[in-house]
Amino acid sequence: MRIHIHDFAGHPFQAELSRELAARGHDVEHAYATQYASGKGKLERLDGDPGALTFRGITAARTFEKYSPLGRVRFEKSFAKAWVGHLEQTRPDCVVACNVPLFVLNKFSSTMAKSGQPWVLWHQDLFSSAIGEEISKRLPAAVGPSAQRWVTRMEKNLVRSASQVVAIGEEFRRAYRRWGIDVRHVSVIPNWAPIGEIVPRPRENAWALAHLPQDRGIRLLYAGTLGRKHNPVLLIDLLRATLDKGIEARLVVASEGEGIETVREVAERQPELPITLLPFQPAAELPDMLGSADVLLTLLEPGASRFSIPSKVLSSLAAGRPVLGLMPRDNPAALDIQAAGGYVGQPDAQGVMGAAEWLHKMAQSPASLVLAGGRSRQLAEERFGIGPIATRFEEVLAKAVAGGIPAPQEAAQTAEAVS
Repeated sequence: MRIHIHDFAGHPFQAELSRELAARGHDVEHAYATQYASGKGKLERLDGDPGALTFRGITAARTFEKYSPLGRVRFEKSFAKAWVGHLEQTRPDCVVACNVPLFVLNKFSSTMAKSGQPWVLWHQDLFSSAIGEEISKRLPAAVGPSAQRWVTRMEKNLVRSASQVVAIGEEFRRAYRRWGIDVRHVSVIPNWAPIGEIVPRPRENAWALAHLPQDRGIRLLYAGTLGRKHNPVLLIDLLRATLDKGIEARLVVASEGEGIETVREVAERQPELPITLLPFQPAAELPDMLGSADVLLTLLEPGASRFSIPSKVLSSLAAGRPVLGLMPRDNPAALDIQAAGGYVGQPDAQGVMGAAEWLHKMAQSPASLVLAGGRSRQLAEERFGIGPIATRFEEVLAKAVAGGIPAPQEAAQTAEAVS
């Protein structure tokens, strides 16, 4: 089968899936957005990669303006044109769309419906919930509800029009049912981390020697996107609360964008705080970066928990380090953290104080940190084997190709109606 997997963000585990599918004899093109800054996977051919695997960066004519609503829409239309143009030339047997922005997906699905091209929506976030949060903040109350309904209707049409849907959690399928959607074309396949690439590494490794002061404190590392669904101030609050407990600690943040700039402003005003700030690191250095930490951090705001399951938790588990999450306790990722012996607190002042108390207890017993890290890696090895995961994706792809696009003319009309 000729498969085009487009992961807009360019994350590690999607690239692992492409490599595995190519190793099984499929002709796989793995695409990603060149203009989107994030923690990237290995997005180039490596020694030993199957001959049937290729990587392609998609670049829009317009620049990416993440925090400008109008600029973001213009970019997404431009990106859709570039991506759809490429697909019209290559004509794969099936397209998998993952992490692709909503307005890009809308244009893409309209084109797929007209051509009868089978495609799979690999649904990572409930866009309408995320965008609805922004709408409620930015638009007047008189127009906000109408705009939210418009966005929700667009996402409903995408779920309906996809040949198959891969949802990353049961909450997605429950949302589809609330929307009145028949879910027989939906499969739930949770996210994972590439345990062959992200392996436990010594705390003092080449990356740590190059980037971190060799102080004696506990290293608290946050690596990944700091977007609107994360509160970066909590990282500073956690560091302060930990230091107040008499624990030597250093906060390390590897990210880019608005979130890390918020942390940078505090670090510049208060240089006495032990903080190290770094940009996103190359994929090849990810294991050493994660391994350099004593505790790996994750954040998620309460509103975002309805539509997001942070996959950085899964990389943290694979790295064999304890995980501390400031996030709603009912999020599936929070359940993973707790199962591995980490700590989960609400993303508020009370949660920060509880996290600092947990860190204090762990600091008194270094063996506890090692034990929790071992449990993290054990959980990852039990759940993240790429073989069974790839088999499930093959089954979904086969269904998509066999079934084509549901009701092509109707799907095209509904996509056009919201474009």
